[in-house]
Amino acid sequence: MTSSPVLEHALLHVRAGQAEAFEAAMAEALPLIRRQTGCLGVSVTRCVEAPETYLLLVTWASIEDHETGFRGSADYEQWRALLHHFYDPFPTVTHFAAVDGLGALLPPD
Repeated sequence: MTSSPVLEHALLHVRAGQAEAFEAAMAEALPLIRRQTGCLGVSVTRCVEAPETYLLLVTWASIEDHETGFRGSADYEQWRALLHHFYDPFPTVTHFAAVDGLGALLPPD
């Protein structure tokens, strides 16, 4: 595991006809992740070409802040209850780290 900043990336495929309810649930869920230790910034954007697809980007101070801290918290249980039933298929979450000399990770605000 790395202790340098990482960018969490998740494509969220929302069930047809559920976009409005998903966006309301996401608005309720975002404060849960923003208050986590190591959360440096978060953004949710909607795909222009496929409006049922959203992109979640979270900058974490370390991968441990996401995988151990947030995912091991009661806030994550609430996040999961609010959002996970909207996804089909369930998203794959990946993490990215800056490459030396090619730029730094900035919080996605």
